[in-house]
Amino acid sequence: MQMLYNSDSFAVVVFEVPAEAGATGDIPGIGRGGYEIVDKFAGKEIYISGALAETFKTGVEALIESSPSEEEIDDYIERFSALMQQPLVLH
Repeated sequence: MQMLYNSDSFAVVVFEVPAEAGATGDIPGIGRGGYEIVDKFAGKEIYISGALAETFKTGVEALIESSPSEEEIDDYIERFSALMQQPLVLH
């Protein structure tokens, strides 16, 4: 688990779990990990994995190439807010 991004609006944590050799149903090159995205203002979160996580990663990598501002990164992450259904619970 590693914090990738943390702003006033969002936090993104990556969970890296390598795919086990010979596991059934695994897509080559995609591990079992994913990303937890937290919308701090809405108080909701989502965990994405698999193909959606790869799409998120590809989009972030393309965005990083342009040296984005925090607002541009937040705008990209906000695209995933509509998927967030899990209320944020602090322990």
